[in-house]
Amino acid sequence: MNLDKVNIAVIGLGYVGLPLAVEFGKKYPTIGFDINQKRVSELKNGIDHTLEVEKQELQQALRLSYSCNPKDLKAANVYIVTVPTPINKFKQPDLTPLIKASETIGSILKPGDIVIYESTVYPGATEEDCVPVLEKVSGLIFNKDFYAGYSPERINPGDKEHRVTTILKVTSGSTSEVAQFVDDLYASVITAGTHKAESIKVAEAAKVIENTQRDVNIALINELAMIFNRLGIDTEAVLKAAGTKWNFLPFRPGLVGGHCIGVDPYYLTHKAESIGYHPEMILAGRRINDNMSRYVVSEFVKALLQRGIIVRGARVLIMGLSFKEDCPDIRNTKVIDIVSELNQYGILVDVYDPWVNAEEAFSEYALSLTTKPASQTYDGVIVAVAHKQFKLLGIKGIKEMCKPNHIIYDLKYIVDNNAADIRL
Repeated sequence: MNLDKVNIAVIGLGYVGLPLAVEFGKKYPTIGFDINQKRVSELKNGIDHTLEVEKQELQQALRLSYSCNPKDLKAANVYIVTVPTPINKFKQPDLTPLIKASETIGSILKPGDIVIYESTVYPGATEEDCVPVLEKVSGLIFNKDFYAGYSPERINPGDKEHRVTTILKVTSGSTSEVAQFVDDLYASVITAGTHKAESIKVAEAAKVIENTQRDVNIALINELAMIFNRLGIDTEAVLKAAGTKWNFLPFRPGLVGGHCIGVDPYYLTHKAESIGYHPEMILAGRRINDNMSRYVVSEFVKALLQRGIIVRGARVLIMGLSFKEDCPDIRNTKVIDIVSELNQYGILVDVYDPWVNAEEAFSEYALSLTTKPASQTYDGVIVAVAHKQFKLLGIKGIKEMCKPNHIIYDLKYIVDNNAADIRL
């Protein structure tokens, strides 16, 4: 297939799919497809509630249209799948969105079409889980009638510096010819360049270890923070000192949530265990990071008791709900675990986050956000997310919301060491 004959459909218009669709829509006929009718309607009106793409940039994608009708996908010959790949309550991969997207594509797949997956998966998922669905629904034969590729997403939500076009793209294809086509297609819009992997499985593995590596490193720092806390040493001071060496990695302790770092390792460990290998280090890191919310609340409650504050019925403000700073994304946020833990102590919790949509927070977690924290009201404050608004508020602004006797727990180092009562 020549690039001048390309007609693209991007399946899934979330944090990953929309920026990609916009870039392709500046150059190629592109259909942005999503099953969420409200999302499609908003995009047609130039509104992106994820805040990843500005209205002006949406308008620049002159060849991009939006639809929630699968019939509109028939015009495409290249399908790019960017749906979520979450985990279930048992922390096992949930391929449901991926399989449903494959079924939708399979229903309109034509000879010569190419299906490219971007969703994070374990090595083998594209060819072992998705392609059979495409074959079954379409009745076509893989690598004879249609072809597949894999180019893992590398979007960093809320990051205005590292954008889809400025992050080098890994590409792959089910045949050498298709691999070259996929690489050429992405290279035509990705200014940072591309890296053509040897196979689809290599590309899948490369993606899943990116966030697994970060997860393990953060777990190490979280464990060090717990050790230093018992030793009465300030963790940030230690990290600053160690960071003076050129090869010390600048990780910081904290809650590990979101749709990537807190999820992707479970895809790799699932695959490892399916072939009879128990991944000890990766799962150990997951246990540490998954238990950080419980650790934070335990330390916070101890501090309340030591200050003579009655725990049951105490008023506590949590600053931040999204999984990272300056971003409205609340998927798999670990802040909600802090809320649940505090509630078990009978603590009355208010959550304040100026970045998060209140309707989405209630729909996802049955949580009613506080629109404006009251002054001189709280027995304690937990700074869970380092939003720029919170940094500007400073310790003085935070203290104004507290009763005279209070505890401030700074998880994100937004105030000086001596200003907060506890730091992670």
